[in-house]
Amino acid sequence: MKIGYLGPRGTFSQQAAEIYVKGMEAEIAQYTNIAELILAVNDRKVDEAVVPIENSIEGAVNTTLDMLAWDVDLTIKKEIVIPITHNLMVRKEGSNISLILSHPQAIGQCREFLNRHFPNTPVQYTYSTAQAAQQVASANEGWAAIAAQKAAEEYDLKIIYESIQDTDSNVTRFIVLSHQCSEKTGSDKTSIIFSTDNKPGSLYRILQILNLWDINMTKIESRPAKNSLGNYIFFVDIEGHWQDDDVRDALTMIKRKTSFFKMLGSYPANVIDN
Repeated sequence: MKIGYLGPRGTFSQQAAEIYVKGMEAEIAQYTNIAELILAVNDRKVDEAVVPIENSIEGAVNTTLDMLAWDVDLTIKKEIVIPITHNLMVRKEGSNISLILSHPQAIGQCREFLNRHFPNTPVQYTYSTAQAAQQVASANEGWAAIAAQKAAEEYDLKIIYESIQDTDSNVTRFIVLSHQCSEKTGSDKTSIIFSTDNKPGSLYRILQILNLWDINMTKIESRPAKNSLGNYIFFVDIEGHWQDDDVRDALTMIKRKTSFFKMLGSYPANVIDN
C-alpha cells in the first residue's frame, strides 16, 4: 500500500502515518499541503492518506473539513490521536531571531509563549511545521521555526526553547482517508455531515433524534454552507457503528429530516497514542 502524509519529513503528520503503518507492508509518501494530499487519495494516486482534522487548542482544521464536505467522496477508516510538543529551533550557528516560521495551527497553539517572549517578532505561515524547519535550515537569516523535535533532528537545527505549546494537554487528531470502510470493532465512532432548513429549532430537532435513540454525540462543528450568508453545515461525531441497529435507525431518520446529508464513515475510536 501507498500512504500519503503532509510533508516534508519531520511533521507530526509523518509521525501519525508511521504509527498507522506500523506492522504493515506500506510505503509512505509526502505531499506539500492538505488539499493536494486529500486529492491524491481521492484520485487514487495513493491508497490512503493521513490528514489532521482537529487540535485540542486551535480546534478544527478547516481545509480538511471543507474538502470532505464538498470536494471528495472518501471514507474515514481510522483516527489517530497524538500528543503535540512544539519547540523553537534555529540554525546551530545562532543569531538574533528576526522571523518565526510555522504552520498556522502551531502558531496558534503557542500564542502565549510568542506574546511573552517574542511580542514584536514577525510571524510567517508555512504549509507544515517541518517545512518551517526546512526553510530555517536553508536560510542565512536570523530565522526560527516552531516544530517537532523530529524536525530539529531531520534538518540539523538547535532547539532553544522546549515544549512551548500553551498547554501540556495539546493533542491533534488525525484521520485516515480511504475508499475502503472499516470493519465493526465494538468500540467505534461514526462521522456525518448535514445541513438543515434555516428555520427555528431545525438543528435541535435533528439532535433530538440522537437523544431519542440514546446515542452519545462526541463532537459538533459548523462550517459555512457556501451558498448564502447564515447557512451552515454541521460535522457531527457519534459513538457507535452505522451497522448498529440504533445508529442505523437514527441516521435514517436524520437523513430524511435534513436538506443535505453525507456519511463519512464508521471507524475504531482511538485513545491518545504516545
